[in-house]
Amino acid sequence: MGNSLASIFSSPAAGNAVVDSSHAWIRLAVSMLLSTVGGVGMWAVVVVLPAVQAEFGVDRADAALPYTATMVGFAAGNVLVGRAIDRVGYWIPALVSSMALVAGFLLAALSTSILQFTLAQGLLIGVGTSAIFGPLIADISHWFNRRRGVAVAAAAAGSYLAGTIWPTVMPPLMKAEGWRFTYVAIGIFCLATMVPLVLMLRRGAPIAAAGSAGSRLVQPISLSPTALQVLLVIAGLGCCVAMSMPQVHIVAYCMDLGYGVAHGADMLSIMMAAGVVSRVASGFVADRIGGVKTLLIGSVLQCLSLFFYIPFDGLASLYVVSLVFGLSQGGIVPCYAILVREYMPAREAGQRVGIVIMATIFGMAIGGWMSGWIYDLTGSYAAAFLNGIAWNLLNILVMVLVLWKARRGATAMA
Repeated sequence: MGNSLASIFSSPAAGNAVVDSSHAWIRLAVSMLLSTVGGVGMWAVVVVLPAVQAEFGVDRADAALPYTATMVGFAAGNVLVGRAIDRVGYWIPALVSSMALVAGFLLAALSTSILQFTLAQGLLIGVGTSAIFGPLIADISHWFNRRRGVAVAAAAAGSYLAGTIWPTVMPPLMKAEGWRFTYVAIGIFCLATMVPLVLMLRRGAPIAAAGSAGSRLVQPISLSPTALQVLLVIAGLGCCVAMSMPQVHIVAYCMDLGYGVAHGADMLSIMMAAGVVSRVASGFVADRIGGVKTLLIGSVLQCLSLFFYIPFDGLASLYVVSLVFGLSQGGIVPCYAILVREYMPAREAGQRVGIVIMATIFGMAIGGWMSGWIYDLTGSYAAAFLNGIAWNLLNILVMVLVLWKARRGATAMA
C-alpha cells in the first residue's frame, strides 16, 4: 500500500500503472474527495440566491440567471474538458478548471452587479466545476475493468455528497460573515485542497492488454457510434427532464400543500442521500448485468415513483415517495458513462461521456423550467408530474431500443 500511495505522485506516464490495482482504488478515493470539494460549484449559487437577490435588488427571475448560467457553463465544460482529457490526460485540464473555479468564487465575491455575478458563475464556476463530473468519471473508467461499474458510480456520487455537505456548511458562515466572505472562503479552500488533489492524479491512464485478466473489449452493438451517441443524448435528456420535477419543485410543492419549506428541504436532502446509495448500488448491479439493463431498471423505478407523487400527497407518504425516488434515480446518470465504455472506443470516452452528460444537464435545466411553466398554466403540479412521466417513458423506449440493438449485435458476433 505504501508503494501504491507513493506512486500517485510519480511520473504522469502510464508506465507500469495497472488496471484494477491498489493504485486504482486509491485514485478512486482521491477522485471522490476532489468531486466532493469541487462540487460546491453546483450548489453554492443556490444557497446564496436569496442574499444575492436582496443585495442587488432584482426580481426572482433575474436572481435565477446565475444558476442558469452556471448550468450552461457546467454543461459546455463537460464536453470541452472531456475532449481535452482524451488528448492530454486528466490532470492538466483538471488543474486549469480548478483554477477557473477558484477565480470564479473570488471574482463573484467582488461583483457589483447581477450581470458580473452571473458571468463569474457561468464562465468560471460552471466551466470550472465540470472537470469533477463527466471528465472525472471518464478518467476513472480507464482504471477499472472488473469493477468499472462500481468505480464510475462511486466517482459520480461525489457530486451528491457535495449536495449533502455544502448546503449545510454554508448557511452558518453566511449568517456570521455574509455571502461575499463565504464565497472568498470557499475559493481559498478550493485552492488549498483541489490543486494538491489534482496533482495526485498526474499519472496517465493505463491501457489493459487485450486478453489479459479482467480486460474488456468493446462490446458489439448493431448501431454506429454516432447513432448510439444520438440515442444516449435523447435518453439522457428524457430521464433528466423527468428527474428535475421533484428535485427542483419539491419545496414549492410542499408549500402549496401547506407543509412548509422545512419539510420540502428535508425531502430534498433525503433524495440526495438516497441518491448516493443508489449510485453506488447501481455500480455493483452494472458490473453483473451491464449498463443498459441497470439503466432501464432505474428508469422504470423512477417512472413509478413519479406516478406515486400524484395520489400520495400526505406528509408521511411524501417522505416515503421521496426516499423511493432518490433510490431510483441516483444510479441512472452514471450508467451513461458505463454504456459509453461498454460500446465505444476508450480513446473517445472523455468527449462522448461529456456530450451525454451535457444532455442530462440540459434536461435538468429544461425540466425545471418546464414544470414551473406548466404549473403557471394549470395552477397545479399534477400536470407537471404527468409531463415528467411522459419524458421518462421516452427514456425507457430509447433504452429498450438500445438493449435490442445490443442483443442483435451480440447474436451477429456469436
